[in-house]
Amino acid sequence: MSVAMKTQAVAAAYDRWAPVYDLVFGNVFKSGRQQAITAAERIGGRVLEVGVGTGISLPRYGTNCRLVGIDIADAMLDKARRRVRELGLQNVEDIAVMDAENLRFEAESFDVVVAQYVVTAVPDPERALDEFMRVLRPDGELIITTRISADDGMRDRIERMLMPVTSRLGWRTEFPLSRYEAWAASNCDVALIEHRPLPPLGHFSLLRYGKKPGAA
Repeated sequence: MSVAMKTQAVAAAYDRWAPVYDLVFGNVFKSGRQQAITAAERIGGRVLEVGVGTGISLPRYGTNCRLVGIDIADAMLDKARRRVRELGLQNVEDIAVMDAENLRFEAESFDVVVAQYVVTAVPDPERALDEFMRVLRPDGELIITTRISADDGMRDRIERMLMPVTSRLGWRTEFPLSRYEAWAASNCDVALIEHRPLPPLGHFSLLRYGKKPGAA
């Protein structure tokens, strides 16, 4: 059974998560978060972090990265703005409320786009992925940390059954690797660079996509 997610419902869900997000998810996603940051730092330049949330990642980037953070949930961003002020993060250019499916940036504005645990939280993931590639410069990288669901079997059935519950919490449990593969295959400017399993339990992955030179 397909369960539709709505942008405002997702925003409201993460506004509710804001007071406890770092406590609940900080350590769970720590390894994947750091691996994504390390991958972004290898390129450096102007970095867009989509789904920046409370800004928990921002202090970990090196000064070779100029950061723009966006999220749909303003209550999450209040914590991110406070973190930037209190830590004096001079390499953060902007923190803004924005929909991942409708980025208000010019094409080829960023050297790196980082999307940490956010693709499965947007109503139309493929549209968001297209937007990430649009604002990425040729030879730039899209770095994703994401939950990967099963394609079949008992786990797949359980994940589909959980969708009505998890969608109200702000994310989908049903999102197999084949969906990323189909998206990449339909875009001639996209090349998979790396697929790396992440903790916990091997249900998460780091995906790195390059934007081919000459891509529009």
